Amino acid sequence: MKRRLLLTLPLWLGGAAASAAAGAGSQPSYKVSIEQMQQALAQRFPRRYPLAGLLDLNVQAPHLRLLPEQNRLGTEMVVQAAGPALRRSYTGAFDLDFALRYEASDQSIRAHQLRVNSLRFADLPPRPSELLDAYGPTLAEQTLQEVVLHTLRPQDLALADVMGLQPGSITVTARGLTIGFVAKPPR
Repeated sequence: MKRRLLLTLPLWLGGAAASAAAGAGSQPSYKVSIEQMQQALAQRFPRRYPLAGLLDLNVQAPHLRLLPEQNRLGTEMVVQAAGPALRRSYTGAFDLDFALRYEASDQSIRAHQLRVNSLRFADLPPRPSELLDAYGPTLAEQTLQEVVLHTLRPQDLALADVMGLQPGSITVTARGLTIGFVAKPPR
């Protein structure tokens, strides 16, 4: 038994060294699908926002889209407006996009650098429309700025941690996100 171990040990060590050399040029990564992010968002919606006592906006769960050419995510959110300033309920949509960042304190991927592309309501009267134009960007920020899209579990980071790595770059791909790992700074 010991002889067999002694004979196979050099082969195993040689194979391990070859694997390490082959993988030295590739960066470890972790993948997050758009479905995983969509599920995380769905748990936080719908949300209700009163505006100056005149309007109530109900924002439904966003529908994410991947924008790999910009390294951002886009979303469209259905918004329902009602309240004392309106005679009936109106349905519209926010269109926005945002970048992503890693938050080490809770190991989460969060939305940031939000850009409001449009806020559209069909047939909305002029005065409420002006109010929404004024408050729209703030509402969008309250709705999505720093919202958690994914949280990495300890087991997701265990191997990287042992290797002295931490999450670094976040790249939007055609299938979801790829989180690259970088060396931890010395303590």
